Amino acid sequence: ALNMNITYEEQTLMSIYNTNGTRAGLIVELREMQGYLSEEEADLAELTDSAMQKLSAMTDAEFEALDLTPEFIPEDADAE
Repeated sequence: ALNMNITYEEQTLMSIYNTNGTRAGLIVELREMQGYLSEEEADLAELTDSAMQKLSAMTDAEFEALDLTPEFIPEDADAE
């Protein structure tokens, strides 16, 4: 299964944007969110790219096997 190469950050990101519970829907949500990112958010854009690539490569069954229950609602991690 592909689950093993999904990072904690990717899994957290997927959990937040997994609003309709489908793999295709999550890819759409991530792509839309990525369109709003500023240049300062390059790290998040990269993370989103990586997450979308992994989602595109997996099957729906593998997606459904992921635990995408958000553990917390993250604050803005970049806020200093």
